[in-house]
Amino acid sequence: MTASLATPSTVTPPRGRQILVLIAMIAAVALVSVLGSLASTANVEGWYQDANKVPWNPPGSVFGPAWGVLYAANAVVGFLLWRSGYRGAGEPNASRRALTVFGVQLGLNLMWTPTFFAGYPIVGEPAWWGGLVVITALIVAVIWLMVLAKRRSLTATILLVPYLLWLLFASTLNIGIIALN
Repeated sequence: MTASLATPSTVTPPRGRQILVLIAMIAAVALVSVLGSLASTANVEGWYQDANKVPWNPPGSVFGPAWGVLYAANAVVGFLLWRSGYRGAGEPNASRRALTVFGVQLGLNLMWTPTFFAGYPIVGEPAWWGGLVVITALIVAVIWLMVLAKRRSLTATILLVPYLLWLLFASTLNIGIIALN
């Protein structure tokens, strides 16, 4: 095997850098959470409360804690991927492809709530279809991330399983809104 085909070795990042990256991951995920909450809060008490929903739609009190746990796990996933690919200061991270997909899925997560909730008062039912497109792309991105993460961190991959299951569940709620209203 030539040196160019060998898997690059990783090193343990300095503790201070690990703390800064973990804080950055938590901040990025928290920002997505806060912005999503701003886009949904007024609408959950508005049109969504009156919309017909599938029988398995959980009470509103379930969503905050569920997303809180999933967002915390998501931040840890980003950190674990970064740490598992760290090769030293100034060296490209070996997990950069997985980290890019991590960023894509985070961006798609950020897009879903304003598209679905805040979009409805503006464009009506097309917002629900837009939400379905976004959540479908998000599911694909998370599956892709799991495939990439498996090569770098089994723990990160396992942490993504509940997130994927919740997204699949949430997509049925999105489809239910479309079908029943």
